[in-house]
Amino acid sequence: MASETAGGTTLEVLRRLESGPRGLTETEAAARLLTHGENTLPDRRTPSWPRRCAHALRDPFTAVLLCLGLVSAAVASWGTAVVILALVAVSCVLRASGEHRADRSMAALRELVAGTATVLRRDDAREPPRAREVPVTELVPGDVLRLGPGDLIAADVRLLRARGLAVHQGALTGESAPVGKTAVEVPGEGAAGGGPGDGGADGSGAVSSSGADVLSPAVGTTGRSEAAADGSGAPGGNPFEAPHLCFQGSAVARGTATAVVVATGGGTRFAAAHRQPAARREGGAFDRSVHGISWVLIRFMLLTPPLVLMANAALRGRGLETLPFAVAVAVGLTPEMLPVIVTTCLARGAALLARTHGVIVKRLPALHDLGAVDVLCVDKTGTLTQDRPVVERALDPAGRDDPEVLRWAAVGAWWTLQLAELPAPDALDEALLEAAGPVGEEYDGVDAAPFDPVRRFSTAVVRGSPGRHTVVVTGAAEALVERCATEPGERDRLLALAAREADAGLRVLAVATADRPAGAPGPPDPRGLTFRGLVTFRDALAPTAAEALRALADRGVTVKVLTGDHPATAARACRELGLDPGEVRTAAQPADPESAGEATVVARCTPEDKARIVAALRAAGHTVGFLGDGVNDVAALRAADVGLAPRSAVGVARESADVVLAEKDLRAIGHAITAGRHASGNIASYLRVTLSSNLGNVVAMLAAGLLLPFLPMLPAQVLAQNLCFDAAQLAFAHDRPGAAALRGPAVLRPRSFLRFVTGFGLLNAVADLATFAVLAFALDGPDAVDDEAVFHSAWFTENLLTQALVMLLLRTGRRDEGSRAPGPVALAAAGLAAVGLLLPPSPFGTALGMTALPAAYYLLPAVVLGLYALALTAARARQVRRQP
Repeated sequence: MASETAGGTTLEVLRRLESGPRGLTETEAAARLLTHGENTLPDRRTPSWPRRCAHALRDPFTAVLLCLGLVSAAVASWGTAVVILALVAVSCVLRASGEHRADRSMAALRELVAGTATVLRRDDAREPPRAREVPVTELVPGDVLRLGPGDLIAADVRLLRARGLAVHQGALTGESAPVGKTAVEVPGEGAAGGGPGDGGADGSGAVSSSGADVLSPAVGTTGRSEAAADGSGAPGGNPFEAPHLCFQGSAVARGTATAVVVATGGGTRFAAAHRQPAARREGGAFDRSVHGISWVLIRFMLLTPPLVLMANAALRGRGLETLPFAVAVAVGLTPEMLPVIVTTCLARGAALLARTHGVIVKRLPALHDLGAVDVLCVDKTGTLTQDRPVVERALDPAGRDDPEVLRWAAVGAWWTLQLAELPAPDALDEALLEAAGPVGEEYDGVDAAPFDPVRRFSTAVVRGSPGRHTVVVTGAAEALVERCATEPGERDRLLALAAREADAGLRVLAVATADRPAGAPGPPDPRGLTFRGLVTFRDALAPTAAEALRALADRGVTVKVLTGDHPATAARACRELGLDPGEVRTAAQPADPESAGEATVVARCTPEDKARIVAALRAAGHTVGFLGDGVNDVAALRAADVGLAPRSAVGVARESADVVLAEKDLRAIGHAITAGRHASGNIASYLRVTLSSNLGNVVAMLAAGLLLPFLPMLPAQVLAQNLCFDAAQLAFAHDRPGAAALRGPAVLRPRSFLRFVTGFGLLNAVADLATFAVLAFALDGPDAVDDEAVFHSAWFTENLLTQALVMLLLRTGRRDEGSRAPGPVALAAAGLAAVGLLLPPSPFGTALGMTALPAAYYLLPAVVLGLYALALTAARARQVRRQP
């Protein structure tokens, strides 16, 4: 890795690479190209379409359907077999096409790498080096590069010399501000073991002519002195914060540099992040819940036909002739329409999100997982706050408000921008100039030096009184105080003042001036300054964040902030938005992952910390969503149940995410969670209704089959009933659950779900058997059961009527109050009831072996259905009250 090769002093690095400041010869470069290979991202092998379809068969419900289709074909039930196997094929094709679309986005990664690079090469060892353009694919470790404004960095490099260098590394960290880099000497073993971090994305790495690189609260008083202890020059060994390292995928914002290549191709940090998506987490909430439910059904489905055959053979002397009935009963137990219902619900929700909110769901099951999310992990910058600071206060040395301090800071920013040839003001300069108004032009600028990340201050010189110049210095408090003429004890008091503001979650910029004769030397290292005061900055809050946080809380979603920023800065932003930060922890503070997962705010997070905390939350039983936009977020995006990334995120983050947002906005996530709960509620309604009703019918049919001298239903009648019920349940894909279904995570917990299905299934079986008893004894006496056609017709009608009641009473939530029009489920239930009443006397009923029923046969079964409806309503109300 680059961090291992780049560790140590410059001389040590060059020796390990067997190179020097003059670069490589063409012969050496050619030999190394053969050894290390081309400087390209490794290709990922994508599975073929047959392999994708075969992989889709591992889905449990798809496996159930395949087994049923094969069994139906084995007993020559060709109609059932064709329908079921067609559903299996559609499910496999849909899943394979979704995976294919996700893989196509991988090509976007290569667009971040430059086409050519400027290297120092020699024809032989005796000749002087010459700068030449070579394709980036031919770069090798040991090559010496020259970098200038606008250049893309095509490999991981160690800086040899740098002048005013700042690089955009948003492709790696997601941060928008350029980061200062310098060729510092770093002894030791470098940043080995470090990972991509937030860097300036949360406010600790932005470079400014005013000193933004040192403006995080921790740095406002201590600088980066503790950061170099591990040899990386970055807090916690984070290589992206190391001032002497630049990485493939970065771009030079300003300045120039000479650097030696330390890693190419598969050895770069960019390639490491590129490889990470291959190791996806083990299933999301949807996969886990459906897996648990479906394997119970598989066991029951495999057990049902043998039980029916053995019982009928033992008690009724009927053997193989009952095999079609046994298969029909097994088919009736399984939710054949589940792939269609799931795909339709999720696809409709995803299409609505894309059309109305610009949210793209790349993996359809992720929409269900969104509905189950109860913990959402986000960073601070760009999510809770905007990616720009605003001036909070300007303080004099005594800590009192003083607008003059702000004016001098703005003067320095203005003339540094004008004279130092910076391309544009950065975020802190813009904040100063916006807060101070039109200042600076009343002076004549003389000279300026931009911010230096080593000295940690910038300098501007303007003409003051005749024959005099005023030197304006802005930067880190620690760097400026030591250059000021102060009384004994004053230095400690000023640093304590800066530390107090930093501890309040503010960024601190110190301001000092000096009066010099017109002929005095320019700005390099001014001394004897007069300390003017401090300007403090806070992060501008995202305008919609507070409203979005309240909406998420109302939906039962807990928001956790995982940031690389200082704890006080993160806590302040949370409090201003109404989010109680509680006990703010740092990633290095807790001894175990679970304690970090309990905190609302975890600061100083590295990418490994974020992924570890997400994994701990999932292990604790939470369904976790993670919002990230940089290469540093890839590990956490893959570890979460649902990875979310904005459209502006780096390509590898978008490719790793399950959901892509139009903007990095919590409101969009709230809309996506609501859509997920709508879809999940409809899927849960379908499963509750179909499984409880099917289970009741199966139990009743098994019992009736043992008690009756004939089959309680013919196989064709069982399949016709299933077809009618399945067709009616397509309405669940178009239903809109009531508000109650959206208040909490939509989770299918297998144990509680199976208890629900068993309880209501047995209640349904009791209603079926009560109808059987009425038909057998209440009308014309025991001889009534001798008329098989009448019995089959009556039970067919009763089954469809009970299923219509179940559709209405067991769906998730209720329709919105105030809506008088019947919903799609109500219309489908009415249609199902009509079919149950009208099909037996019709020609289709006659073809199925049914007949018209006498009017008297409708009376007592109607009483049974009324009592069943009351019992179903009471049981449902009790079940809702017992829910947490």
